[in-house]
Amino acid sequence: MLRASSGLLALVVLLSGCTFPTITTPAPTVSDPPIDIGGVTVSSEIGPVVDRPALAEPNVTPAGFDAAPAGEGLSGYLAQRLTWSECSNGLECAKILVPLEYADPTAQAITLALARKPATAEPRLGSLFVNPGGPGAGGRGMAAGFARDGLEQYDIIGWDPRGTGDSTPVRCYGNAESDSFGLLDSSPDDGAERAALIQGTAGFAASCWQRSGRLLEHISTLDTVRDLDLMRALVGDEKLHYFGYSYGTYLGAVYAELFPFNVGRLGLDAAVNITDSDEVIQAMGFDLALGNFAGWCAENDCDLGSTKDEVLAGITGLFDSLDAAPLQVGDRLLTQSLAVLGVGHLLYGGTASWRALASYVGWAQQGSGEALLWSADQMNTRDENGAYDTMFYAFPAISCLDRPDYGVLDADSVWIDDQGKAPIFGRYFGPQYTCTLWPVRPTVQLDLRGRGAAPILVIGGTGDNATPYQHAVTMADQLESAVLLTYDGEGHGSYGAKSACVNDVVVDYLVNGELPPDGRTCT
Repeated sequence: MLRASSGLLALVVLLSGCTFPTITTPAPTVSDPPIDIGGVTVSSEIGPVVDRPALAEPNVTPAGFDAAPAGEGLSGYLAQRLTWSECSNGLECAKILVPLEYADPTAQAITLALARKPATAEPRLGSLFVNPGGPGAGGRGMAAGFARDGLEQYDIIGWDPRGTGDSTPVRCYGNAESDSFGLLDSSPDDGAERAALIQGTAGFAASCWQRSGRLLEHISTLDTVRDLDLMRALVGDEKLHYFGYSYGTYLGAVYAELFPFNVGRLGLDAAVNITDSDEVIQAMGFDLALGNFAGWCAENDCDLGSTKDEVLAGITGLFDSLDAAPLQVGDRLLTQSLAVLGVGHLLYGGTASWRALASYVGWAQQGSGEALLWSADQMNTRDENGAYDTMFYAFPAISCLDRPDYGVLDADSVWIDDQGKAPIFGRYFGPQYTCTLWPVRPTVQLDLRGRGAAPILVIGGTGDNATPYQHAVTMADQLESAVLLTYDGEGHGSYGAKSACVNDVVVDYLVNGELPPDGRTCT
């Protein structure tokens, strides 16, 4: 998925040659007093977590909080029996308790929801845990939809990670307030828009704290990885077999670091950045994907332009026009930020979504924004009744625990740098204020190497919009036992419905433990 942003899932577009918006802020010095921006006080310095507020703990008990099972340490949790019952889509479902805080497991438990598609062939190979990414995406549905041809010897198990879905969920704004939050301009053009964005972001973050409380302190990837190892033990597997997409590759990489000797077969598809380098940013992947679409569009008479540059100019021109005059869609508005989200969502599907993308953009250019607004809603996990999935709230909550930040002023500076790296999507991604104003401090940062882990399969697509291919290269280089498989094609994620070659390699690895030659390419 997209990285956490000031508008939550906001993207940004800038046509090459345009000027960047000018944001004037005092030069950061140690002696400067704090700055008031829209009623939110931020530091005049750039430094670790300088603007994350310290809020009083609310009196709230999130859904799914429960008494810890009897026993010392983790013994009560490990003594649980998984009770599977039929639910839907041919799945069996179960719930378990895990510690809210692994450092103090007997103090408080929370609930996790799991689903499995049982094995249908012998001999059984155990369980294959699957994760769709996010962070914040519920994983139970993936157990039903996961491509399992050739993997029938596995129980396929998906779970809603802590903070998501039917597990103990993060709660923030209500639906109407979330709609209003989504109308903020994620790429402010002046001081007033910037102040409104900072104020709105601070309000959103505070609402998550007020409604979720200390749950927010314990939904990091480190916590979820410990849950994953507990689940491995509960299903009776000596080693973890796992397949994760996108953010799910980060879960797998962290597992290999924390529990290297428990690693069985780990497939990591659409790898994220696990280095400390920001040389390649996510917006660059969206720029590449949009450019590939524009080239195809011009060559196939899609009515958006006769050349790649004309198509890109028309799309960015639409975004620019919506900044000043959003389109009315019933009782809602298609704004610039929502339109960019709609385009971004369609890029996830690769070439299979390109004709829809051309149509949706063309209709919006003619004054009809309904289709593009629908696409934005899919990205924001907003349903037709206006209700938001828990991912809308869990995405920033998990992201802001997983990474450090250096304050509001640094976010402004990084935004300008991003526009230089990705002149199309770099601008409308906007400054990343969410984590700078999040009410919980980030967790410890690990250097992920996976020393001692069994061989790991890392997969990257050359045209992936959300996780640039270079991230797969660096993940495979950094994880000591990893091998890289390249998919030469478009869209986010490779295994499943795109390439028989990729599918064969993945199945051979998960069933037989056979890895391809490092650097093999599939089409």
